[in-house]
Amino acid sequence: MMKILKILFLAGAIGSLYSCSNTEKADGYGNFEATEITISSEANGKLEFLNVEEGQTLEKGAIVALVDTLQLYLNKQQLLAQKETVASKSGGVWSQVSVLNQQLQTAKTEQERIQKMFNDNAATQRQLDQANSQVDVLKKQIKNVETQNAPIVNEVKTIEAKVAQINDQIIKSKVTNPIKGTVLTKYAEPGEIVSFGKPLYKIANMEEMTLRVYVSETQLSNIKIGQQVTVKIDAGEEMKDYEGTISWISASAEFTPKIIQTKEERVNLVYAVKVTVKNDGSLKIGMPAEMWLL
Repeated sequence: MMKILKILFLAGAIGSLYSCSNTEKADGYGNFEATEITISSEANGKLEFLNVEEGQTLEKGAIVALVDTLQLYLNKQQLLAQKETVASKSGGVWSQVSVLNQQLQTAKTEQERIQKMFNDNAATQRQLDQANSQVDVLKKQIKNVETQNAPIVNEVKTIEAKVAQINDQIIKSKVTNPIKGTVLTKYAEPGEIVSFGKPLYKIANMEEMTLRVYVSETQLSNIKIGQQVTVKIDAGEEMKDYEGTISWISASAEFTPKIIQTKEERVNLVYAVKVTVKNDGSLKIGMPAEMWLL
């Protein structure tokens, strides 16, 4: 009889342990996210080429597309020719200034000579006044000629600003990939006419994924930023484990999202948590996963 009771007791204990193991639940449920960037055209014109394909991995800084720059090039050449014409006017002005400066130097030399002669009573006051007057006249002439050059200089500066603007537009006609990542969607094809702001493709860094999960208020005391956790995804009949790190915890509560199915849990307030996970190629955007605290 005692043996039978012991057997029944052990059977009940094992059954209770088994039932407890089946009732274990993850500490958070959510879906994987990645930072998606939509690359758009910054120029208007014909799309000469677009070297991207969906699923392709692109390096940061790679030139992947080009918008036709012929009209920009022609406008730039026209402005450069206009600048040379305007600058030639300035050259004439500075030639006059150079001649007047030479005359001024000669007048100053004569002024100094007359001044010495006047000091030695070898020249009259009238001669000294004439020498001083000649120097003053030449200085005023130089100033007037330089004033004539100011509008020319301003016009040259205006043209140079327009050339710089066109150079910037030519640079922006080359589409440079901003991050290393995987092309998610391609929106345009070579030969299409694109305009400023038209999306060309979408890219995301898939090497490191973010799992957004939701935890209750009672769980907040058990988690902190930088904490190591286990992330699990479905892999056939079993679960595949990944190492994760909590990178962000929401500062405010929100209602449980629809991915939590039970009615009781949907009405509760929860906090969003982000877990960073290194991707081995199996993780995809939108894939459901579980977070387990270690």
